[in-house]
Amino acid sequence: MPRGTTSTLLLALIVGGLLLSRYRIEGLEKLGMVLREQAGQRPTAAPAAPPLPAQVGPVVRIASFNIQVFGEQKASKTWVMQVLADVVRRFDVVAIQEVRAQQTDVVGQLVAMVNAAGGRYNYVLGPRLGRTSSKEQYAFVYNTLSIELDASSVYTVDDPDDLLHREPLVAGFRVRGPVPEQAFTFTLVNIHTDPDEVATEVNVLDDVVRAVRNDGRGEDDVILLGDLNADHRHLGELGRMPDVQVAIRDIATNTRGNKEYDNLVFSAQATREFSGGAGVFDVQNQYRLSLEQALEVSDHLPIWGEFTIQEGGSAGGPSWGPAPAGPVASGPLVPVR
Repeated sequence: MPRGTTSTLLLALIVGGLLLSRYRIEGLEKLGMVLREQAGQRPTAAPAAPPLPAQVGPVVRIASFNIQVFGEQKASKTWVMQVLADVVRRFDVVAIQEVRAQQTDVVGQLVAMVNAAGGRYNYVLGPRLGRTSSKEQYAFVYNTLSIELDASSVYTVDDPDDLLHREPLVAGFRVRGPVPEQAFTFTLVNIHTDPDEVATEVNVLDDVVRAVRNDGRGEDDVILLGDLNADHRHLGELGRMPDVQVAIRDIATNTRGNKEYDNLVFSAQATREFSGGAGVFDVQNQYRLSLEQALEVSDHLPIWGEFTIQEGGSAGGPSWGPAPAGPVASGPLVPVR
């Protein structure tokens, strides 16, 4: 073999070896390569994720996401915020729990990042709540192109006997598109139960739902959603309400894949707009993250349910009964952003 040929072959082998040490072959049929993550390396940008399953008919997707300890430190990680923004863009309304920032409007930062890609989202942020110095806020982030907020409907549930560690945030919405008289209207009740008191708190949430349903606005579609810290079989009095329905059953909703904590709970009779479509958005797999990286985003996964855009329930029906005589009632308005 001529000396020049030998040198060329040797150079090719060296270059090829360097490439293969840095890349992994994705598949011979694809003939593509993907950069291999080095140990402990953090992504500099969120990788693209495949879309959710195709929507069946004209529906809106209502989601819930406990963004674990969502404060200044998490907001400083650009790639984490990019993942969160991409998650939000996939839904029409997202109820967010565990906002922990004390000085910075991290929800506003997240919404700005969502809108930087062409979105038209807005948000509602509740007051800081909790019995200790570690307080949390609830938020609703919603797509103004598909959803309209009733600003007068926003309030924090009053809990004078302190039965709940973090009183739920309530907000009413209407779907855009159909004529207003035929559009699906609904009220969301955003909740994060205390994991140390969950057995007690789920027995209060049925009273919360009844109080919200009877708060004078005449809305029958009341959807309680959030981090319940309990699976659908252990919802106490909430789970024993007449015609109660949950969107998530026997699917892990935490990032480690071993617990069902999060859900959407509503009346099957009143909220006939539920299409049956629901699921858990697997952040780790969808964005090709390691478990460690996925846990930097959150130890919970987003959950969602689909609802038709036109009103289809039994408006004003008595499926969940009258307001309780107990201590839980609707409370004061909170600021709307």
